[in-house]
Amino acid sequence: MSSAAMTMPPPESLFAAAHACLRAAMPEDKLALTFATADAFARGGLAIEDDAPAPEPIRMPGRPERPTLVHPRDLPRRGLGSDEGRAAFIHSIAHIEFNAIDLAWDAVYRFRGMPRAFYADWAQVAHDEARHFAMLRRRLNDFGRDYGDFDAHNGLWEMAEKTAHSALERMALVPRVLEARGLDVTPAMIVKLRQLGDHETADILNVILREEVGHVASGSRWFRWHCERDGVDPEPTFRRLLVAYGRGVLYGPFNHDARSAAGFSEEELQALEQAAAAALA
Repeated sequence: MSSAAMTMPPPESLFAAAHACLRAAMPEDKLALTFATADAFARGGLAIEDDAPAPEPIRMPGRPERPTLVHPRDLPRRGLGSDEGRAAFIHSIAHIEFNAIDLAWDAVYRFRGMPRAFYADWAQVAHDEARHFAMLRRRLNDFGRDYGDFDAHNGLWEMAEKTAHSALERMALVPRVLEARGLDVTPAMIVKLRQLGDHETADILNVILREEVGHVASGSRWFRWHCERDGVDPEPTFRRLLVAYGRGVLYGPFNHDARSAAGFSEEELQALEQAAAAALA
């Protein structure tokens, strides 16, 4: 029996299922559980339990022994002009997608009392991120490499830890700040890869870019939902959170068109520009 089968949660519990996805360490297991759980919930097969045990304190999700996690400044800079450079680049995006699976499931598992649509959105995001990771891993294999062959960093999960106490802050800062960075940098990467003749990788990134707009839009939608529920104005709240958490994670330039499509207001885009400029000052 595979480890995925052994860790499969009771089929009636969404929170237990999400927790099992988080605990799964091997990529094959995390993907198998993610696809099964997201599909089961979409079919109405997993209940949102009112009396479920409280979520455990946030900790590192299940991860394989590799990649080794290092500080971002310790990651070597490689160009895309060589096979090794492109493999390292693909690995870095695959690592982001692997983290994004856990971030989506943690939102499902950690934040209770949400509308069913909240859980449906993040279960679907987890499914999409798992599919993205699988595409990137197959492309990495084309270069004779696999996930774990290069070092990586833990920045995305560190922000999950910082926002474990607040779904509002999680929605504001993980999808709309850290994950939305892909909306800013991916178009130029696609152009560069096509110039180098690597259309296979460019095609994968094009799929990811298109779907990530929707993922960031989910963050925008639920950030605003939480603001309305809590009786706070979203624009100044977002600005306050950027000041509190943005130093060291905010980098321009920003893709205003993609971010507007993902639910950013003009005032929020201005706040991003100003916070990024202040971080560099």
